[in-house]
Amino acid sequence: MSYEDLDVWKRSVRLSVTLYQETGQLKDFGFRDQLTRSGLSVPSNIAEGYERGSDAEIARFLTIAKGSAGELRTQLLIGIQAGFLAPEKATQWADETNQLGRMLGALIQRHKKK
Repeated sequence: MSYEDLDVWKRSVRLSVTLYQETGQLKDFGFRDQLTRSGLSVPSNIAEGYERGSDAEIARFLTIAKGSAGELRTQLLIGIQAGFLAPEKATQWADETNQLGRMLGALIQRHKKK
């Protein structure tokens, strides 16, 4: 199976693209840069792990992706509180990162068992 077939990869790519598209007008460049980097890190680390091939490497990079999802969720919640992000959109994105984290957790366990 290719990482491109994984729902978690597809969804994290969509979220990353959305973040780039929806936050382009943010005036706080540091916050925007950190937010988009965290979002980009999730599908990128999924891809890197699967390209390395071994279950141990896949699990390691999925763990990094899961950490990036948590980082992104935190940044989204901070963005709401700081008034940088519209609460409705950012809450939806935060919920999606939470779901992605659960999906990644299940994949990590699967690859650790092999």
